[in-house]
Amino acid sequence: MQKTIRLKAAAVSLPLLFLPALASAADFDGGSLSPLWGVPFAGILLSIALFPLLAPAFWHHHYGKISAAWALAFLLPFAAAFGVQLAGVQLVHALVAEYIPFIILLTALFTVAGGIHIRGNLHGAPGLNTAILAIGAVLASFMGTTGASMLLIRPLIRANDNRVHKVHVIVFFIFIVSNAGGALTPLGDPPLFLGFLKGVGFFWTAQNILPETLFILGVLLALFYATDRHYYRKEGVMPVDPTPDTPGIGFDGAANFWLLGGVVALVLLSGFWKSPVAFDVFGTEVGLPGLVRDVGLALIALVSYKLTAPKVHADNQFEWEPMAEVAKLFAGIFLTIIPVIAMLKAGTQGPFGAIVSAVTRADGQPDPAMYFWATGVLSSFLDNAPTYLVFFNTAGGDPAALMTTYASTLAAISAGAVFMGANTYIGNAPNLMVKAIAESRGVRMPSFFGYMAWSVAILVPLFVICTFIFFR
Repeated sequence: MQKTIRLKAAAVSLPLLFLPALASAADFDGGSLSPLWGVPFAGILLSIALFPLLAPAFWHHHYGKISAAWALAFLLPFAAAFGVQLAGVQLVHALVAEYIPFIILLTALFTVAGGIHIRGNLHGAPGLNTAILAIGAVLASFMGTTGASMLLIRPLIRANDNRVHKVHVIVFFIFIVSNAGGALTPLGDPPLFLGFLKGVGFFWTAQNILPETLFILGVLLALFYATDRHYYRKEGVMPVDPTPDTPGIGFDGAANFWLLGGVVALVLLSGFWKSPVAFDVFGTEVGLPGLVRDVGLALIALVSYKLTAPKVHADNQFEWEPMAEVAKLFAGIFLTIIPVIAMLKAGTQGPFGAIVSAVTRADGQPDPAMYFWATGVLSSFLDNAPTYLVFFNTAGGDPAALMTTYASTLAAISAGAVFMGANTYIGNAPNLMVKAIAESRGVRMPSFFGYMAWSVAILVPLFVICTFIFFR
């Protein structure tokens, strides 16, 4: 029998002060909701898309307030309609079960990778840039897309700081390192980690979507090399390289590699360790392995920041603003997404029943091609981790069956969640972080829709080809 320890938090957010019996509250039925409950989520997405384009100064100073406003635009009407108690349960669940572990992992990877400085001035010629992206793609499946992105984005920008055109370098970096490269292990991307926690084998993904991953990465690397070579020959480089030449390449802050190993070990431990001990936090169950993982990751981030020499952080131009932007925006996203996910979970009887029906063939069997696109398109605009879970459950939710009888369906769900997270800046957390770091170093990144013009032109045709080859 599972041992449950009920915790009473000493300090809680204001709404929780009025919730004496949160643990007894039941889930709500998303099938009874109006699609209008998705307006706050659409609002925060449009804010992320439009404000940086139409009012960049206002957005830069107030994006946290805008995110909070949209979160309240959902929470307050929801509390009025369904009761403060249920609203509090949903708030706690979104924060404790999803947002806080998500942010802790990202913060640990951001801090540890930010404490490693790749010393030396590389010169961003097409061959070298392609090699860096290829190395990042390999690293992403072992240290996460966030860790690989934070490790390599700064030296890549520095290597190309004498290039006239370099936006395409960052865009392809997001495509390859921040997304597709993380497709082979549960360490690579949050959706796959959730599948691992649900019972999908650690090596199952590598065994079942390796051809798709190699195809996507191979084509993207070839396209990048051709694009970069074109710009390099056409535009050349600036007369003066802003970064002085150095005699060789080396690492500062190398102790952080050991801490990075600790991050990987804690993530693996939380998946393999099965403990009967669970803590009930106002109706949300927190398992001991997950708690140990999150506390350990927080300690690793703290140790990394304290041990890393200030010069290393200075050389890396390390700052907290990219992490703060992700934390504030995703807080709003994780809260406003609550009714959207609930409506999707309602299945064919819910407001989004047409989406769920579209992934099933006339004979009742799942359609891998439709699962690939449904998971992928929603992952482009929703958070790809809960989207993965929605379609994992829509396909039956039994890991044993999905890994065998319906292996093609699970492969399609996995590939769609990871690959298509590159379609927008909000499809995967590292996308926004890379954008923020590039902009802080003077790279004029495309707007939300400008970035989508790149992804629609390059990624969408590639995904269509992938569908006909692998998911028919």
